[in-house]
Amino acid sequence: MTIRVLLADDQALLRSAFRVLVDSEPDMEVVGEASDGAEALRLAREHGPDVVLMDIRMPGTDGLAATRLISADPSLAQVRVVILTTFEVDDYVVQALRAGASGFLGKGSEPEELLSAIRVAAGGEALLSPAATKGLIARFLAQGDDGHAPDPARAERLGALTGREREVLVQVAGGHSNDEIAERLEVSPLTVKTHVNRAMAKLGARDRAQLVVIAYESGLVRPRTD
Repeated sequence: MTIRVLLADDQALLRSAFRVLVDSEPDMEVVGEASDGAEALRLAREHGPDVVLMDIRMPGTDGLAATRLISADPSLAQVRVVILTTFEVDDYVVQALRAGASGFLGKGSEPEELLSAIRVAAGGEALLSPAATKGLIARFLAQGDDGHAPDPARAERLGALTGREREVLVQVAGGHSNDEIAERLEVSPLTVKTHVNRAMAKLGARDRAQLVVIAYESGLVRPRTD
């Protein structure tokens, strides 16, 4: 199956480089290029890509706003957004995850990392480096742009989870893979995947990235401040 990719970046040179890289892969193709968020939204509706590589800082409608609009559009439920940022330690990253992005990647990443990110996102997984899930995202949520406190509504929805699903959610928020969680909880990876999928359904999460955010915003997992 060919992974359809939409590029959204205000720098034409970068878009060109990304296009050459993506189109060189036998299982990928670039279906469109956008220079701002509004164009990215229009092209996403027009072409229905599997993955959008979204620059977060663009003139007019920025990547954050575009991500939120794409995630809120039921007709684009299959679209996964990967945020591209110059600095991984970026104040907008956690906002992008809250807006529905599947993860983020530094623009300085190696070509193979970018290609892997596209495949991971297209497969419905969260693109969050272990460093991000284990520390960076938590610190952003702890510091926040508004002293973000645990969301009572989020916390109440956790009541729908079984005890095992809550255990798995804590492990997901810690940045652990299904195989790692299976080993820790002494169950099979398939069982872990089932629990993750059920937790996503009950909490209305699009993917693992949103599960991580929900775990912190609900207060289930305490943010690190070190």
